[in-house]
Amino acid sequence: AMAQTLHHRGPDDGGVWVDAEAGVALGFRRLSIIDLSPLGHQPMVAAGGRYVIVFNGEIYNFKDIAASLAQEGVTFRGHSDTEVLLEAIAKWGERAAIAACEGMFAIAIWDRRERTLTLARDRAGIKPLYWGLTHDGVLLFGSELKALRCHPAWQGEIDRDAVALFMRYGYVPAPYCIYRNTWKLEPGALLTYRGRAEPTIVRYWDPRSIAATAQADPAPGTDGERIEMLEHLMVRSVKNEMVADVPLGAFLSGGIDSSLVTALMQANSRR
Repeated sequence: AMAQTLHHRGPDDGGVWVDAEAGVALGFRRLSIIDLSPLGHQPMVAAGGRYVIVFNGEIYNFKDIAASLAQEGVTFRGHSDTEVLLEAIAKWGERAAIAACEGMFAIAIWDRRERTLTLARDRAGIKPLYWGLTHDGVLLFGSELKALRCHPAWQGEIDRDAVALFMRYGYVPAPYCIYRNTWKLEPGALLTYRGRAEPTIVRYWDPRSIAATAQADPAPGTDGERIEMLEHLMVRSVKNEMVADVPLGAFLSGGIDSSLVTALMQANSRR
């Protein structure tokens, strides 16, 4: 029922994976972009059987990660970025694998051996991820709050402090949420939940430290060389984001940014 509320986000496929003994259930709705075959179905279990994943988003550098894994002897059943991410986690661990990813994502990983759940969100927070703890100690998570509301343990008490934040700013800033004991996982963060212990949250990416490093050690070269470097990075980024097994398009507003992205897409297109 929780997954079905998200049908509009993933109309192409859906699935549920349950470990009743561990008290864990993962549900998913899929919008098929890469590997449209059943080999891209989610929830997905790693080849070794230890890890299970649900993954909303896209890993733009998954081919580079797949090549590195292949050099370490990893073989793949399909060609989805989900499988590449899952096998990277199995080989390198959750934090190292996610830190290697360039993309937009909201991820849940269940470690069947350690009985640990890990939630992760991309660096810019492009993909949403809500989580909450009920009075009974049940941890719920999903891409939208309406999914959490379907669970029988859901309480749904309005958080008055969040209402005050909304009245002040016009929105509820992260990590807060309109409901009590419910939060947005912040961008660049990893949440780990083991049993009934309090969840722990760490950052694998922090814009403050990135900005401080850039100020302390700015890009070398002249202005012209920096412009060429920026162009190279933009071309690489757009080209990576065009990897898909379905047609691509762009929302073109006519401004400088969307026009530039669309021009780079056209330059990297065969038609």
